[in-house]
Amino acid sequence: MKIIMNDGTVRECADKAEELHVIRHTAAHVMAQAIKRLYPEAMFAYGPATEKGFYYDVDLGERKLADEDLAAIEAEMHKIVKENLPIKPFILPRSEAVAFMEERGEKYKVEHIGDLADDAVISFYKQGEYVDMCVGPHLCYTKALKAFKVTQQSGAYWKNDKNNKMLTRINGVAFSTQDELDAYMKLLEEAEKRDHRKIGKEMGLFMICEEGPGFPFFLPKGMALKNALIDYWREIHTRDNYVEVSTPMIMNRKLWETSGHWDHYKDNMYSTIIDDETYCIKPMNCPGGVMVYKSHPHSYRDLPMRVGELGLVHRHELKGALHGLFRVRCFTQDDAHIFMRKDQITDEIMGVVHLINEVYEKFGFKYFIELSTRPEDSMGSDEDWEAATNGLKNALEKLGLDYIVNEGDGAFYGPKIDFHLEDSLGRTWQCGTIQLDFQMPLNFGLEYTDENNEKQRPIMIHRVCFGSIERFIGILTEHFAGKFPTWLAPVQAKVLLVSEKSSEYAHKIYGMLRDAKIRCEIDERNEKIGYMIREAQTIDRVPYMVIIGQKEAEEGLVSIRSRDGSTVTMTPDEFIAKITTEIKDRV
Repeated sequence: MKIIMNDGTVRECADKAEELHVIRHTAAHVMAQAIKRLYPEAMFAYGPATEKGFYYDVDLGERKLADEDLAAIEAEMHKIVKENLPIKPFILPRSEAVAFMEERGEKYKVEHIGDLADDAVISFYKQGEYVDMCVGPHLCYTKALKAFKVTQQSGAYWKNDKNNKMLTRINGVAFSTQDELDAYMKLLEEAEKRDHRKIGKEMGLFMICEEGPGFPFFLPKGMALKNALIDYWREIHTRDNYVEVSTPMIMNRKLWETSGHWDHYKDNMYSTIIDDETYCIKPMNCPGGVMVYKSHPHSYRDLPMRVGELGLVHRHELKGALHGLFRVRCFTQDDAHIFMRKDQITDEIMGVVHLINEVYEKFGFKYFIELSTRPEDSMGSDEDWEAATNGLKNALEKLGLDYIVNEGDGAFYGPKIDFHLEDSLGRTWQCGTIQLDFQMPLNFGLEYTDENNEKQRPIMIHRVCFGSIERFIGILTEHFAGKFPTWLAPVQAKVLLVSEKSSEYAHKIYGMLRDAKIRCEIDERNEKIGYMIREAQTIDRVPYMVIIGQKEAEEGLVSIRSRDGSTVTMTPDEFIAKITTEIKDRV
């Protein structure tokens, strides 16, 4: 595919990734042209290509768009494509670029130019009557744009600053071929069916009220699921010699100044005044873990010290960014902080990698690893950062694991390893992380006594497996489409009563299941058995339905219908043995 650069030269795309980027970038310009034709008063902010598509942030004044307006924009885009307009670049010096954009009434573009260097030369692309400021590259003609769709709209602050105006963000997707677009739209349709907000409501897992946007309520069934995850977490951490602590949710601002969070994270922190002093609701658990370590002296023999915490943290997220359990304002972080000697770095990181791998394999997730290096707003010396980064690299290389380097995306106190897992729909999620930290032990003056009775400073690992337990539940809900493995299912078996004549026997079976610690319910409504089965299978999504009729009562048996639709008859003891084995083995 031929593309045109901002200097007017034409070349072939280097690879598929560049081809998709250019297609999507061009689609953003075509969409902006369509919007300008339909709404001449529109002013444009940013319009980039994204991993899956493109968007444009637009100031439409007081106008609100409806679904039919998005359809009209897409229809106008198709007209522009059919016009086969040549896409031509040109360049202006900064002063002329400002005058050019002012003439066209594009105040956001003018402000953007103001953010560029004084000697910047500004490139533009023109297609028909539409001109956009852009570095390119682009397709050579609008007709080369083959497959696209306008998908949705949302709100976005100009420059992502809540103090600026809220703009309308119009999203779309674009691919090289119609077949690729159709496959993607089918994937979106499947993802919509699996939406954890929809399934969570159907299954009664959680809710979010207007009285607490971003603060999820876990309902009884959701709490059963959450507790099953926590029980698993505690089991594997006890096995691997972690101790568990609980630290306060509110601590003095001075603590967060010492940790560095106040300088680097205060805009996302909630605070309050207590005894005329500022206190902060914790956005992270790590300073509390540091205080636990600091509470008594340590010898080199005590290390490594592995300290786990299931801590509820609060972070301020913009209202428009909130999304079910995926983006909330409070969540349970399955943290652990490991305090160790320098000679223990590689072994401890390898141990954490093994643990996280075990967790992801349990749920059937594939994953890839990313190593994020020093960001611009970091704390600490070059020597410490180099030692920390090399520590992570050495562990990964010793394990023989491939990884991608993500330059400049580390935490402000240290580099990190991120685990990006892939769900059943092929979507990726960043969950597990390992962060190596030389800075916080320094800031808090942490010490241990070495074999020569001299004071040394420990190194600290911050790590999570699930990340946010709430978010992980959202991911699992969509990954399994609500059909959780038996050990994790909120309701593991549901007793369905065919008729009142078998009520006594059904309640006996229900009692046996409860005595065996199986999470179960009984449905004895005056409904047809087919209706109860469909509801248990499609709404409750229970792994097993225990069907009790007159025949089962007379013979002392149970008919077990599994979620896949197969039915077998067995004794109650046989079923209890089967399901308890599944729960114990977590399969």
